[in-house]
Amino acid sequence: MINVDFHIHSKYSGGTSNNMEIPVIAEQSIFKGLNTIGSGDCLNKNWLDHFKSSVKKIDEGTFEHKSGIRFILTTEVEDQKRVHHVILFPSLSAVEEFRHYVQNKSPNLDTDGRCNINLAGDELLDLVNQIDGLIGPSHAFTPWTSIYKEYDSLEDCYKTKNIPFLELGLSADTQMADCISELKDVTFMTNSDAHSPWPHRIGREFNRLKVKDNTYDEIVNAIRRRGGNQFVLNVGIDPDLGKYHMTACTRCFKKYPWKKAVETKYRCTCGGLIKKGVVDRITELCDQEITHPPHRPKYIKTIPLAEILVQSLGLASVNSKKVQDLWKLLVQSFKNEINVLIITPKDELERVAGEKISQAIIDFREGNIHIEPGGGGMYGKVFLNKKDRNQSSLDKFF
Repeated sequence: MINVDFHIHSKYSGGTSNNMEIPVIAEQSIFKGLNTIGSGDCLNKNWLDHFKSSVKKIDEGTFEHKSGIRFILTTEVEDQKRVHHVILFPSLSAVEEFRHYVQNKSPNLDTDGRCNINLAGDELLDLVNQIDGLIGPSHAFTPWTSIYKEYDSLEDCYKTKNIPFLELGLSADTQMADCISELKDVTFMTNSDAHSPWPHRIGREFNRLKVKDNTYDEIVNAIRRRGGNQFVLNVGIDPDLGKYHMTACTRCFKKYPWKKAVETKYRCTCGGLIKKGVVDRITELCDQEITHPPHRPKYIKTIPLAEILVQSLGLASVNSKKVQDLWKLLVQSFKNEINVLIITPKDELERVAGEKISQAIIDFREGNIHIEPGGGGMYGKVFLNKKDRNQSSLDKFF
């Protein structure tokens, strides 16, 4: 079993941390409990040069940092309709070949980590097929740059239904997406889209895969469900916490029923623009009862450990010394954050961190929390204790 985060960004993408470099990403991924990371931004020459100098090649599509963390070649691109796609590449030569194909179609190939490419979705798919890569929609339901903000089906975008994977995004989960019949054969991904390397961001969503070996080819077999390889777990934040979960104003974040938003012509009483939430978009696309196909893995909802500690301790920041000290103690005791969040029994957690912290972690595992949903670009608010709602917005942490 391996834990994989396919979608991150480098320091060359807008709004990212200067710490998004391979050595730091690798180190923090170990703390998180990840085994493999998508390189992110591999079409950017500066990032590609840094990547090649920081890892050794295991095989054509698999690379390893000296820490033992493995990488595969990935990027996110924006097409001519402002739709975002995640692309997986089988080799460095495939990256160079793809760069050659799109160099005259992209105004920012080497000036932005996530480049714009003046091609339609089906044209991108054709190019990806030529280099034997994989492509699928990023954060598929969000209102600004997703496939379903622009199209009503995969086929409308790609001119085929045969797309191997779809990234759910922070505002959706399996339960929501499996009411759309066209997605029954599609592998769902849960990725962080991280812009900084710290464990409350990288791996905030990840995938657990059953593979014969931790290599690019075996990971692709898991995506395609071949040879017994498969996704066995999707782990993500509760979609209610996503910043586009509900329909809401992008200025004051007031939430609206979609019918009311239409009546007001998408303008809030404050004058701000109302954006359709993922819940309402999926409701429009829904064409069946929630039906999980046999291959669909369990979806576990979680949040970063540092946020749980902030809530439990009644503090304001993940960077406070008390939070950091307790986080380090838990991670050192149980090897990584993922073990703490979803695996370690309560009695073992209590032995290290005390009853209050251990109960908070278990409460979140079991859904014994209250969430004020996010929308309009603001993350939701979580209350770990229903009786004593010491609320905290995930805007501080993401």
